[in-house]
Amino acid sequence: MSLPDCSPGHSPDSVSFVPDASLRPYNTFGIDVRARLLCKIEREDQLIGIARDSRVAGERMLVLGGGSNVVLTRDFDGLVLLIELRGKRIVREDDEAWYVEAAAGENWHDFVAWTLAEGLPGLENLALIPGTVGAAPIQNIGAYGLEMCERFASLRAVELATGEIVEFDAAACRFGYRDSFFKREGRDRFAIVSVTFKLPKAWAPHADYADVARELAARGGAAGLAVTPQAIFDAVVAVRRAKLPDPLVLGNAGSFFKNPVVDAAQCDALKAREPELVSYRQPDGRVKLAAGWLIDRCGWKGRAMGAAAVHERQALVLVNRGGATGAEVLALARAIQKDVLERFGVELEAEPVFL
Repeated sequence: MSLPDCSPGHSPDSVSFVPDASLRPYNTFGIDVRARLLCKIEREDQLIGIARDSRVAGERMLVLGGGSNVVLTRDFDGLVLLIELRGKRIVREDDEAWYVEAAAGENWHDFVAWTLAEGLPGLENLALIPGTVGAAPIQNIGAYGLEMCERFASLRAVELATGEIVEFDAAACRFGYRDSFFKREGRDRFAIVSVTFKLPKAWAPHADYADVARELAARGGAAGLAVTPQAIFDAVVAVRRAKLPDPLVLGNAGSFFKNPVVDAAQCDALKAREPELVSYRQPDGRVKLAAGWLIDRCGWKGRAMGAAAVHERQALVLVNRGGATGAEVLALARAIQKDVLERFGVELEAEPVFL
C-alpha cells in the first residue's frame, strides 16, 4: 500500500468539523471529556488547509493519534485533530538497511507485524506497544532492550500555524528517554504525518531481557542461539499480554511512570537499605531503577483512589476501573509519587502527558 497523496488537491471547505465531540473513544484511559471541535485528518492536505482556514483561525489545537499517552483531565476548549492517515511502504534500501515509511495514523503493533511479514526485522522488541506510528517518536517508545530512536531515520510533519511541511532528522527530534522535541517545545505546534525507519540488514537479536529470555526458553529457544525476529516478536507479545491489561478491556496508558535514573552513590545507599532493589547499570555510570518495584514496595499494587487504581499484576500501570476522571488519575499518580519520594528519596516522572 502506498502512502496517501500529499499534494494539495482539496479546498479548506472540504475539511469538516464536529462540534461538542466526545473524546472517550480516542484515549486509551477511556476518560469521558469533550472537545469543542474535532476534525478527523485522513489526508495530509487537510492539515495544510486547516492552517489557512479562517473558521479556526486562532483556535487552540490538540493533536491526537491513538490517545495512548495522554490523560485528559477536563474538556478541551479548542480543536482536536485526530490523525487517521494510513499507508506504509518500503522507500529504498542500501548496503546497510531497508528504509520503511509509515503514515502517522497506522496502528503501531500492526505496522511492526507488517515489517516482519515483509522480511524486514528490527522492530520486533517493540511489539504490542499501544498507539500509532506518529506517536512513537513523540514518546521515543522503548521496550525489552530497544528504543525507537535506534531504528529512526526521519519524519515529516506539518507546522500547524503555517501549513509548512518540515523534515526532521534524529538530531532535530532531540530524542531522550521517553522524550523528544515533540513532547516539549514542539508539542501541538506540529502534527507528524509520516515516519521513516532504518531497519538493519545485519540483524542481531535483542533477547537478553530477563522476561523475554525466559519466554524464549519456555518456547524451546535460547537467547542468542537460533532466535528469529518472529520468535522475539511472539515472546514479547506473550510477555506483554501476561503482564499488562488490554486497554480495550481495562482503560490504561501502559507504563505510567518512567524508570528513574540516579547516580551510583544514591543507588548504593538505597541498596544498603533495600537489598532487593531492582536496578540496571547504565553506560554513563548512572543506574536505572525499576519504578514498578518502588511503587510495589510502597504498597500501591492493586490499590484504588475512586475509580482509578494501580493494576493488581503490574504496579507500573494505572487503570480506569470504570468512570474514572482525569482528576482521579492525576490524584492517584501524585499520591504514588509522594510515597516513593518519602520512602526512597526518588522522584517519579509520569510518561503520559496531562491535558
